[in-house]
Amino acid sequence: MPSYSAPVDDTLFLLKDVFGYDRYADLPGFSDAPLDLVEAILREGGKFAEEVLQPLNQSGDRQGCVRNDDGTVTTPDGFRKAYQAFCENGWGTLAAHPDYGGQGLPHTLATVVNEFASSANMAFAMYPGLTAGAVAALTTHASEDLKKTFLPNMIAGTWTGTMNLTEPHCGTDLGLIRTKAVPQTDGSYRITGTKIFISAGEHDLAENIIHLVLARIEGAPEGTKGISLFVVPRNQVASDGTAGDANGVSCGSIEHKMGIHGNATCVMNFDDAAGWLVGEENKGLKAMFIMMNEARLGVAVQGLSQSEVAYQNAVTYAKDRLQGRSLTGPKSPDKPADPIIVHPDVRRTLMSIRAFNEAARALVIWTALHGDVSHRSDDEKARQFSDDMMGLMTPVLKGVLTDTGFANAVNAQQMYGGHGYIGEWGMEQFVRDARITMIYEGANGIQALDLVGRKLPANGGRAIMSFFNEVNTFLKENKDDKELAAFTGPLKKAMDDLQAATMWFMNNAMKNPDNAGAGSTDYMHLFGLTALGYMWARMALTIKAKLAEDAGGKADWFENKLAFGTFFMERTLPETSAHLARISSGSDTMMSVGADAF
Repeated sequence: MPSYSAPVDDTLFLLKDVFGYDRYADLPGFSDAPLDLVEAILREGGKFAEEVLQPLNQSGDRQGCVRNDDGTVTTPDGFRKAYQAFCENGWGTLAAHPDYGGQGLPHTLATVVNEFASSANMAFAMYPGLTAGAVAALTTHASEDLKKTFLPNMIAGTWTGTMNLTEPHCGTDLGLIRTKAVPQTDGSYRITGTKIFISAGEHDLAENIIHLVLARIEGAPEGTKGISLFVVPRNQVASDGTAGDANGVSCGSIEHKMGIHGNATCVMNFDDAAGWLVGEENKGLKAMFIMMNEARLGVAVQGLSQSEVAYQNAVTYAKDRLQGRSLTGPKSPDKPADPIIVHPDVRRTLMSIRAFNEAARALVIWTALHGDVSHRSDDEKARQFSDDMMGLMTPVLKGVLTDTGFANAVNAQQMYGGHGYIGEWGMEQFVRDARITMIYEGANGIQALDLVGRKLPANGGRAIMSFFNEVNTFLKENKDDKELAAFTGPLKKAMDDLQAATMWFMNNAMKNPDNAGAGSTDYMHLFGLTALGYMWARMALTIKAKLAEDAGGKADWFENKLAFGTFFMERTLPETSAHLARISSGSDTMMSVGADAF
């Protein structure tokens, strides 16, 4: 049976020591969450994930969701009780606005708790995760009446939320959507159409489901310029604020899919359903992108979460599994063989995963803190910088953490040999569950194009130049620290590669856009590796200071972290040079082959 232990101490080290959580004490929400409270929240969140959610992960996968004859959906055994406990404990209210029942605490804390929940049971965590994204979109763009109608119940978890974008004939190209909205005299609209791949579209966890739906108002312009966003409840809202009569919203079927079986991925039919406009007419994508960006960061966390839980189980197995002898002589002479963790290639695999996980967690928290600053600071310059970092890092996090998270789950499965292919060990579920993260909320190729085509040139390249400046300032400030050279040297090389790749795009992408498309995925991963290397350099600087002062009895813990960080700088970060070489080769060869040749 698989297991999971929430990395609370690693997270607290990042928040308290590396990123200086106390620096944010003057921001709204942070003042209400001092470090002792933060630690209590994270420990309880970890405990909830370990004791309530993780035991349901494997059984939920095997049982899956069931669509009943009347169109309702039953979730796996134990999910309803776990969801009730989730709501009663207030986990969904952490970062929500206090005016509507939220606690107003930093979104960073909710992000961390989401990692724990997703590692323990990714399919379950998607239900409240999607609700949080819908809450964010409504909080930003909905009218006050709509907020009062929907947000309190959604934040409390009494109602859940979804987003409905994709249709059978269109995925990423939302300009092709056909779902229509017909205006009514009372200010509402009638929504008709079919949406597919709708996670948590129908279930039995909450009394109502609030769908955010992209649709085209009759007579609206063609393409993305004519798309509007609507809030469409599964059940009408009664006069007392509770869920009332049905609203022409139904689940046509549940998709039979590779993983996340505990989450209902539905075909949703809207048949003359009552809906209300969110934001302005024909500006629906702007409003929906609030939820999509929330979701993309959440999916990045899912990539990390499956990498983490797969790693933990692979390590346990590697310490127990006896196979062969160490190349340098028996390490367990009293046993018939040595545990496989003594073998260098096993260690290479496990250290690669662990070194990624720690840096990825740091990058998620670093970005989440920027998100809190961008929404909470009264310093305009700080808000702009943090908003730039959020926009720049969103496609990097989503693409790199999910690509690598899936690869890590596969590599962790490999540690088991044939047992990794057998369901009872749980590893094949982590692989299946991780695979979807590379696809939904914008496939990773789209994330790479977004990074190169939109985020890099935005505002005259202001965001990427700010990132360059921050990392180069760090390198300059620490260039004479010989003890840090194992980190600053490789980071400097990675930065040189990243800047060279950026300059190559500037010189070659405008005259031939295929050059940008051909190199976009390599650029995304080059950027991600560099950012992860920067996180390790920052962690190493903090660790060395701790060891030089007072490690508080954790010297071995810190030294082990340094070893994993050094491994990353030696073994993983040099891959930036290969990405640069591929980018610099351009698009001529791949575009020279006719379609018939494939």
